[in-house]
Amino acid sequence: MADPGPRAPSSKGRGLTGALLAAALMPLNSTMVAVAVPSIARTFDHDPADVTQALVATYLIAAIALQGPGGKLGDRLGHWRVCVLGQVVIATGAVVGFVAPSLPVLAGSRILMATGGALAVPATVALLRIELPPDRRARAFGMFGAIMASAAALGPIIGGILVDAFGWQAVFVANLPVLLVAAILVAAIDRLRTTRPAAAFDWPGSLLLTAALALLVIGAERTDELAALLVGGGLVLMAGFAARERHAADPVIAFAIFGSRAFTAGTLLICLQNLVMYALIFELPLVLEQLFDLGARETGQLLIFLMVAMVLMSLVAGRLTERLGPRTLAVTGSLVCLAGMAILVVQDVASPGQVRLPLALLGVGIGLCSPAAQTASLSAIRPEQSGMAAGVSSTMRYLGGVAGIAFLGRVLELREGPAAVRDSHHTVTVAFTCVLLAGLACAALLPGRSAVAADEPQSTRP
Repeated sequence: MADPGPRAPSSKGRGLTGALLAAALMPLNSTMVAVAVPSIARTFDHDPADVTQALVATYLIAAIALQGPGGKLGDRLGHWRVCVLGQVVIATGAVVGFVAPSLPVLAGSRILMATGGALAVPATVALLRIELPPDRRARAFGMFGAIMASAAALGPIIGGILVDAFGWQAVFVANLPVLLVAAILVAAIDRLRTTRPAAAFDWPGSLLLTAALALLVIGAERTDELAALLVGGGLVLMAGFAARERHAADPVIAFAIFGSRAFTAGTLLICLQNLVMYALIFELPLVLEQLFDLGARETGQLLIFLMVAMVLMSLVAGRLTERLGPRTLAVTGSLVCLAGMAILVVQDVASPGQVRLPLALLGVGIGLCSPAAQTASLSAIRPEQSGMAAGVSSTMRYLGGVAGIAFLGRVLELREGPAAVRDSHHTVTVAFTCVLLAGLACAALLPGRSAVAADEPQSTRP
């Protein structure tokens, strides 16, 4: 893996590479376990749907709900320290998962792994913002986006190979060699804090935020009569969290950061584009299966156009952002996304191959936007708030995906014949076009090159 900061000292560059490795385990573990569900269900004699809820849904909920507190912890303890703590927690969860005697214990191990990821990911994002000079951040965030997308895409492939060769336990053990390499790379970094926070950690605020997000996510995923009740409860708790944070001595989320146009616009842009991307990854396979009886392998070969285009463009977009500025790249990427979505809107889905070009365009557009948005949003925040901002950004990224999938569950019609499938697909793509138009508006609010280049870190330590 390339050094994300070529001008950084070699030990720091190795440390950042180790942090990136640990962060990549979060999306990898979110998708890698999916192929192990049937085998785990047979081992513990449970219904596969129950196993999916226990291992996949709980992981997602914990990952979303704990990013904010995880990022804030990095601001208080130091991001290198919290990055190492995240690695230890992931490793503990992996070991517990390997020896788990029952499904509840296995579910607990997955929550531990998600908790470790919720510590490591915001810490890594904050370190890229703090440890690198402004003219190298975009490149680093481009690499970060490419690594995270690749990890998510490769998860089912790697998981399938491991389960076939060694059994489902291998998807847990596979984390340990990666964590060992990451620990060696980070070992040379000085992780001592220079100051200690005067105020105590905001545990009540953290619990309110975690409970609110958990209820919102669970409610969004349900389609029964409990959905509205859960979402309503989540909104009430979120209102209570916001009221508390106004008076907290050291809030988990200082809402003043949303006063920064660059941070708010960049965070919303990432959220909106993730809404579209993750929803399409679920929607297109369902539509193509209903219309053309397309199998998982054939659908995967089509979705690869999106993933490859996004990963490759993320690597290029970092350098382009440094030269042209976040606004230019984000607006260009948003327009490319809209072009891809427009093709999906107007075409009649007469054959599966028709989705290749729009998927590739969406991948190019998202790949252009993500590093630009991340660079602009994080550069607008003071270094001492980098963890908090990274936690908010990561939470919004995941919430976008949850919102998109929840929307599909309420709009997509798959049981009333091909005509109804096509009509609901058209409704979905029109709605996603509106979402991408909102993203374009956010992109236009990002700063130009000169505004980001002028930003200099006030401190080199987290």
